[in-house]
Amino acid sequence: MKKVRPALLLSFVLAVCASAVTAQERFSPYVPSEQGNVERMLKLAQLRDDDVVVDLGSGDGRIVLTAARMNKKLRGWGVDIDEKLVKESNAAARARGVGDRVQFHHRNAFDADLREATVIAMWLWPEMQLLLRPLILAQARPGTRVITNLWDLGSWRPDEEDFDGPRVCLWIVPARVAGNWSWELPIAGRRVAYAAIAEQQFQVVEGMVRAGNRRELLHDVKLRGEDISFTLMMTLEDAGFARHVFRGKVRGDVIVGTASVSLPPHEKTIELPWRATRTETSAYFEPTGTNVQ
Repeated sequence: MKKVRPALLLSFVLAVCASAVTAQERFSPYVPSEQGNVERMLKLAQLRDDDVVVDLGSGDGRIVLTAARMNKKLRGWGVDIDEKLVKESNAAARARGVGDRVQFHHRNAFDADLREATVIAMWLWPEMQLLLRPLILAQARPGTRVITNLWDLGSWRPDEEDFDGPRVCLWIVPARVAGNWSWELPIAGRRVAYAAIAEQQFQVVEGMVRAGNRRELLHDVKLRGEDISFTLMMTLEDAGFARHVFRGKVRGDVIVGTASVSLPPHEKTIELPWRATRTETSAYFEPTGTNVQ
């Protein structure tokens, strides 16, 4: 029998499978991940003892099984629509002595519960990965690492990439910070009220804030998981031009952290506790009038 080159065989399999896809659902044909790429993905994720590694479309289970070998304490599970592969993966987990930490389930990837996941792995058809993106952003906790082999997640830009071979990517699920926020800081003998508005596209955030009758933009906004930081340059009533540096952690509808504020003559910086709260409405939109100083 004439030998068929793997690349041609893979192209044929993908073409056949693509023709069978219905208008209602997509799926990814099973093609084993290269072991070297699996290890690069997991190294990019920087595995920890308390991780729960989840593989959407787990195939022969090698991503979760490799993670369990690389870290002897983490847990993991995978889902796949091929029942035969699921049975073989569970048998492999038992044979390697990790059956107590690793399990595989016969399940559609869209039905996976990702709330306990800390690492989510995918090597699926690129459209399938995009279709799963809303599920990840809706369910996964801020700080969850998402790793993929070869294909990306569309307009959601990777936080890190590895090109030492086929491209592997890492994303950090961002906290949801879009909306209205308010907080107060004790500055120059009075409490200054701030009303901010944040606009968000994945981990990219833009914002603006009002204090008194002045409005300014937030600069250098960085959001990585639940960690957020930004700077604010603003003239405050009775205090003058102030430089703020905010750093905190997003806890649902609250941000808790510190604010470093430098006031004229800017020879000293004061460190203040910072607690911002998400609000339904914002003083940012209240009338300003013409008496702006």
